[in-house]
Amino acid sequence: MSSILPGRTPHTPIAVNIEMWFEGDFVSRIEQAAKLGFPAIELWTWKDKDLVAGAAALNKHGMTATQFTAWGFGKEINDPAFPVATFVEEIERCCEASKLLPGCDLMTVVGGDNVPGLTKQQMHAAVIEKLRAAVPVLERHGKTVILEPMNPYNHPDHCLYGSADGIAICEAVGSEHVKLNWDLFHMQRYEGNLIDNLRKGVKWIGYVQFADSPDRHEPRTGEVRYKELFREVRKLNLPLPLGAECIPYEGDVVRAATRLFEVDAASE
Repeated sequence: MSSILPGRTPHTPIAVNIEMWFEGDFVSRIEQAAKLGFPAIELWTWKDKDLVAGAAALNKHGMTATQFTAWGFGKEINDPAFPVATFVEEIERCCEASKLLPGCDLMTVVGGDNVPGLTKQQMHAAVIEKLRAAVPVLERHGKTVILEPMNPYNHPDHCLYGSADGIAICEAVGSEHVKLNWDLFHMQRYEGNLIDNLRKGVKWIGYVQFADSPDRHEPRTGEVRYKELFREVRKLNLPLPLGAECIPYEGDVVRAATRLFEVDAASE
């Protein structure tokens, strides 16, 4: 393994989450990802980063950025009182920012924590309204929002859990520019039955993230058989790279990348 860059997985390309794996500024984290051989990165917020310098580092190493978080926790888009125009304006800014990063056509949106006094149906309707309003912006820029369902153990009192509700929201919006960030960690924690649900949701899967369950470390540290899942992802022609939104066990990034390589090598 010493002569192999472990991030250069043989069958299933991986975008490493630089927030969870590395420390330092944006460029430093990209350099650390490149040193391990990863072909791509993903990130959370873009607003605290020098995107121009990051893009130069990515281009230097022939790497891409798959996606970033356009709308996280805090401002709840599931609240009907929250202005639709404010959400659409932010998506416009995120579309412009994404153009600075090579390969970055996706942006994650989080549905929001429960709003007191509202039913799940009311909150989901508010999410649908805002996503529909953002579709013309996404179409104009050629970008896609990926809505991320969570799980109740890591994110209690959230409004969106699991594949069924996520798919229902995407179907209600009805646009190829609004799909799901299908995080296998959250799906395992909430509903399990991972391969069958991937098959059922394939039409609306815009991106796939992963971490082992229950502790959110890399594969081979928990209960999920990622060898079979990586094989199924390729069989279903789901979007690649996959996002390694996992926490390296004991902070050992070399060991974590090596485990990814070994799991993917076994998925042939």
